[in-house]
Amino acid sequence: MTGPISSRQPTATFVELRNDRGLRVRLTNHGARIMEVWLPDRDGSMADVVLGFDDLAGYIRYADHYLGCVVGRVANRIEGGRFTLDGVTYELARNDGRNHLHGGASRSFDKVIWSAEAANDGRSVRFTYFSPDHEEGYPGNLSVTVDYRLGEDELRIDYKATSDRATPVNLTNHAYWNLAGAGAPTVLDHELWVDADRYTPTDAALIPTGEIAPVAATALDFRSPRLLGEGIDDLGSALSGGYDHNLILNRPGDGLRLAARLRHPGTGRRMEVLTTEPALQLYTANVLPEVIGKAGRAYGPHSALCLETQSYPNAVNEPSFPSIVLDAGDEYRQTTIYRFGVD
Repeated sequence: MTGPISSRQPTATFVELRNDRGLRVRLTNHGARIMEVWLPDRDGSMADVVLGFDDLAGYIRYADHYLGCVVGRVANRIEGGRFTLDGVTYELARNDGRNHLHGGASRSFDKVIWSAEAANDGRSVRFTYFSPDHEEGYPGNLSVTVDYRLGEDELRIDYKATSDRATPVNLTNHAYWNLAGAGAPTVLDHELWVDADRYTPTDAALIPTGEIAPVAATALDFRSPRLLGEGIDDLGSALSGGYDHNLILNRPGDGLRLAARLRHPGTGRRMEVLTTEPALQLYTANVLPEVIGKAGRAYGPHSALCLETQSYPNAVNEPSFPSIVLDAGDEYRQTTIYRFGVD
């Protein structure tokens, strides 16, 4: 661990987690962000498998791409940048065309400095943030805790939040993964399986239509493992040159369960995603610009993917979707685990 940690007046700092098997994770309290995840391949060679930058300047410059951060209060999109709750209409920042994306423009969770407390064993860190009433337009004073813990073969993220007024909450992590190593030119050579029979179709602005549709006979059918590149040309008018879709996970309400499995055949690296959440946003970095990231490596479109465990997009405006409203005095909880292995 390097850098000072202060719970009273937090400043940007960095934390490194290690285990006795050689896995390493580097994080920062700027956006409660994952900066590095080092994993072995089948030959034991280590590589950093998440995209990012060597310092905070890169993350700030490319903030609109949300590399590695926690996003909120509400991940994904809110139509028209507004919602009505208990008879009151709340206006939010419109930072994605006419819509609201990932919590807002200037004080969304990815852009603020969280307080941080690292455990003495070097295996976990707790980030906390207090979001005051009407920050980014949201009601209620919201207290948020995000715990990262590195186990023997997994990185676990536990999210908690409480509010003194009803408010929507939908948190996730926005890490960009490439199991061939950050800077490998494509993620379309990765094999993906997702336990999802259905998805939420969207309009051209990525706002769900309210329909629930089967993945069968579409490019979104990952119920049997297949390469990402095999179906990407079959998406038709589904938008921005790749996957950016909300898949509805099977077995809702069953608690922590296996949701997805990502594998890179060339290196043998494998990652399983377990979550308590009802959905997973699959995004293949379609609009990531050509940039130079860590260690001078080039990134660009389709050079990574995000597997964002969360609730449905625009749920606060769609009565048929599961509610994301956190009532005063209740506690929001979410757990996601990234479990690593080698074939």
